[in-house]
Amino acid sequence: MLPSVSVVIPCLNDAGPLEKCLRTLGAQTHSPMEIIVVDNGSTDSSASVARRHGAILISEPVPGIAAAASAGYDHAAGDIIVRCDTDSLLPVSWVQQIATTFHEDPTLGALTGPGTFYELRPPWSWLWNVVYVYGYFAAVGSALAGVPLFGSNMAVRRSCWEAVRPEVHRNDVGMHDDMCLSMHLGLRFRIRFQRSLQVGISPRALVGRGNRRRRIQRAFHTLGAHGTENLPWNRWARRLGLGKTTGRLHTK
Repeated sequence: MLPSVSVVIPCLNDAGPLEKCLRTLGAQTHSPMEIIVVDNGSTDSSASVARRHGAILISEPVPGIAAAASAGYDHAAGDIIVRCDTDSLLPVSWVQQIATTFHEDPTLGALTGPGTFYELRPPWSWLWNVVYVYGYFAAVGSALAGVPLFGSNMAVRRSCWEAVRPEVHRNDVGMHDDMCLSMHLGLRFRIRFQRSLQVGISPRALVGRGNRRRRIQRAFHTLGAHGTENLPWNRWARRLGLGKTTGRLHTK
């Protein structure tokens, strides 16, 4: 029997994209046990969209994706907690592929895959997929000494989340939540990158220099917030068995 799956979607004033995302979840070949939309203070119709599609709606008043995502993970009852964004468009076999992968590999702690920009045409779609998506996996993976989770397309075994949830920086609005979770999971559980596990993502993340600059600033903030023991060279030393690999990471 495949493990049960909870899908978590943090949301802030994104009713239009959320509608499309929930439609793709409703068309899955293997239905998730539950879909949890975490309202992070929306003033649009996001809440009514979630209810109309049968999602569980919870509220997280603390601002930021880290707080919203963590609240959703805490609420999830499935064996596997899956995360996507409001603007993610999920292939019909997405949930089934995730559940099957965890079923076939009981030692797997977390799973992630890439995104493809669905509103860009070639060659721009190919270029940004390489620069933004695979650039993220290469750069952050090098900094973390392991596979990083990609927030638009990721899954974690609930028992692994429960092991690290006291440590994540859930109330830090400047935190890259997927990167933070990767840091806490990565040296204790196995994270797998699966190229075939692809989702559609919006190119709005690419719009504006300020937006791109903020993402880079958040990445450096996330690294710094976890203490000197988790700077890249120290994580690589631990990964290679040259340093201590047990114990909790630095938390605020």
